[in-house]
Amino acid sequence: MRVPMTVSDFLDRAELGFRDSTGVVDEPDQPAPPVPTATYGQLADRVRAWQAGFDALGVGVGERIAVVSHNSARLLELLFAITTSGRICVPVNFRLRPDEVDYVVRQSGAGVLLVDPELDHALADVKARHRYVLGEQTETELMRFGVQPRPWTEPDEDATATINYTSGTTARPKGVQLTHRNIWVNALTFGLHTRAWERDVYLHTLPMFHCNGWGMPFVMAGLGAKQVVLRKVDGTEILRRVEQHGVTLMCGAPAVWNAVLDAAAAWDGEIPGRDRVRIVCAGAPPPSRTIQRVGEELGWEFTQIYGLTETSPVLTFNRTRAEDDELPAEERARKLSRAGLPALGVRLKEAESGEVLARSNVVLDGYWEKPDETEAALQDGWFHTGDGGSLDPDDGHLTISDRKKDVIITGGENVSSIEVEDAIFSHPAVAEVAVIGVPHEKWGETIKALVVLADGADADEAAIIAHCKERMAGYKSPTTVEFRTEIPRTATGKVQKFKLRAPYWSGRDRGVN
Repeated sequence: MRVPMTVSDFLDRAELGFRDSTGVVDEPDQPAPPVPTATYGQLADRVRAWQAGFDALGVGVGERIAVVSHNSARLLELLFAITTSGRICVPVNFRLRPDEVDYVVRQSGAGVLLVDPELDHALADVKARHRYVLGEQTETELMRFGVQPRPWTEPDEDATATINYTSGTTARPKGVQLTHRNIWVNALTFGLHTRAWERDVYLHTLPMFHCNGWGMPFVMAGLGAKQVVLRKVDGTEILRRVEQHGVTLMCGAPAVWNAVLDAAAAWDGEIPGRDRVRIVCAGAPPPSRTIQRVGEELGWEFTQIYGLTETSPVLTFNRTRAEDDELPAEERARKLSRAGLPALGVRLKEAESGEVLARSNVVLDGYWEKPDETEAALQDGWFHTGDGGSLDPDDGHLTISDRKKDVIITGGENVSSIEVEDAIFSHPAVAEVAVIGVPHEKWGETIKALVVLADGADADEAAIIAHCKERMAGYKSPTTVEFRTEIPRTATGKVQKFKLRAPYWSGRDRGVN
């Protein structure tokens, strides 16, 4: 027997077995009135109200609905409401500039755009056939409570469920098509490796737009576990919610855990969650000292993972093994800084070039309306990650050593170096520019611009950075600018960025952080 694996499975089980259990605790401090603390039965009712509203708009199966929002109960509802009705959800990074959001909406062909009220003014010029502000407008004008929505009559696990945009080697992001099967397998694999269960309390410290919250909204619902929304990352607020709600599980980039460590230094009393909280870190491996501090200062269990938006995202997991318990803390932390062992169902290998290749049911179906890029990424039946790395012959663990794509991961966000270079080159004083990632204790990597000024031109670091911030999201702008007389190139005119990065990464065992 073959039954389609779709996102509906997670919500169906939540409603069946945990209808009266608390499902979602919304963020209380937000521009729109928060959704009242909802049971999974109430969550399912609201999902149907969204779907009935989309029916009324005439949005059909396979059509795209874009959502630009900070973490909120409504965003979590929409991850279910859109996908379980056979429509395609396009979660958009709320940190993007209006023109960048506009590109995503247009390139995806989204007919409906749903916007967080905090972003409404900034995104006023971003249009779609139907545009709503999340909150009062969607409650009164879009959602249809008490109306039974049209069912998805032919569920298909190979249908696209979400299109998640990721920065790549070009200035324009690509839309990653994740199928219901991709999401289903990733969610179950994530739940297995994080030891998730019904009594977990999950805090959304990770943006839900980021590869669908790494699949955690789905598996947590399927298990009937309580989900607590955190709208914006704040170390003190994370500690407060851990204490208030009995949080046991969180995911996030290294910058999140650095913020918690900073807040813990000023926390009055015992750190909440000691010997109870499990955290999952990805985006960029933090320094081993940060990993050690999480255990020593917070008493939380640290797990490292590696993945990409194109892999739903999880490819590897790294948790301390029983045989490592007696190792010195520094040695345990060093071993945890590796990307980890391939997750169940994942196959990894090293190409001759040193690039990491992957095969798994979590690998993307393709890039939205970009067949050439899809073919290149899936060449020879393997997904080409663009990352250089090595597999330990003794224990099978992956270590990422370099990033072949020109992508900088800062604070867990992917930034295309080419996009930043384009913005800097538009400054009239700039003759040449190369953008690289350099190590940063808090963010993992930060963006450095190497700039050659035009003859007779004048500009300082502050002017270059300000110029960038006028043209792109703040997190994409360089934090430092170094002026040079030339940028070395090969005979064919190519910039060898690994040589430019080398002095800044000297003494480290990998060329990314």
